[in-house]
Amino acid sequence: MAPRKDQALVFEVKGNSLDDGPGIRTVVFFKGCPLSCTWCHNPESKKAVPEIRFDREKCIGCGSCVGVCPEHALVRGRPGFIDRGRCTLCAACTEECPSTALSLVGTPLSLEGLVRKIEPDIPFFAASGGGITLSGGEPTLWLDFASELLRWAKARGIGTLVETCGLFPLQRFMECLYPHTDAVYFDLKLFDAREHEKHCGVENGRILENFAFLSRRCAADGKVLLPRVPLVPGITATKANLSAIARFLTGLGATRVDLLPYNPLWLSKMESLGNGIPFEGRGELKEWMPLSLVEECKGFFPGFDLG
Repeated sequence: MAPRKDQALVFEVKGNSLDDGPGIRTVVFFKGCPLSCTWCHNPESKKAVPEIRFDREKCIGCGSCVGVCPEHALVRGRPGFIDRGRCTLCAACTEECPSTALSLVGTPLSLEGLVRKIEPDIPFFAASGGGITLSGGEPTLWLDFASELLRWAKARGIGTLVETCGLFPLQRFMECLYPHTDAVYFDLKLFDAREHEKHCGVENGRILENFAFLSRRCAADGKVLLPRVPLVPGITATKANLSAIARFLTGLGATRVDLLPYNPLWLSKMESLGNGIPFEGRGELKEWMPLSLVEECKGFFPGFDLG
């Protein structure tokens, strides 16, 4: 089930999006990410391999899936239902499930297959000033494929945008993606290298270097570079972190930043993938972020355009 060389692993193609760039957009969510953020809002995107998802709320208890599993990996009464040590990802259960409680997350797609999913939305792009957004996961894990997709879009006058965690080989990014994208939305999560490694799995030196380079290059080329900061209570949404990011951006001449309020919807996604829930003792991470805290965070970016 691994993708061929001419394919990429995609876990969703979402049309009619208004949240991932200007106008009406189609967002391509690639699977796989070089970071491992403890609060990842798309945990289904982290692994660059297909996964089986079980949505307990959708399950009607018919048992159809149990009989077709050749590995006997579906066990009634088992927490999470799936014995993931036995599961071989044959996906027979997802094909049998009448309620889609079981689903395959991650499909290898060729450029032609992906284009067929995007083409019906093209009229909306022109009418709204929209286009396609490459997201994830991390689209720069699929540089050659993403480059071909962006080339296809630009040849048809379609607007292009790349959302990235910032951890990518800069020279390859500049060769493959930069010439064919109108805008880059760039996540800055934690400024302190140790905190970044603790919560995201790697240090952030290359991320900050990549952002600094792109800030100069995009300014010279008239392209949009939008820094985005996910606000996670007690982790990223702290005075020390936000102040440090604000100073970094000010030093580069940035005047705009997008603050992304925390929401807890990712917790149910983690459960559906058979993953443990972190932060069991942190009640504030199980709730939607209060508007008062969002406003407090905005106060660390005086003079910035916050959208």
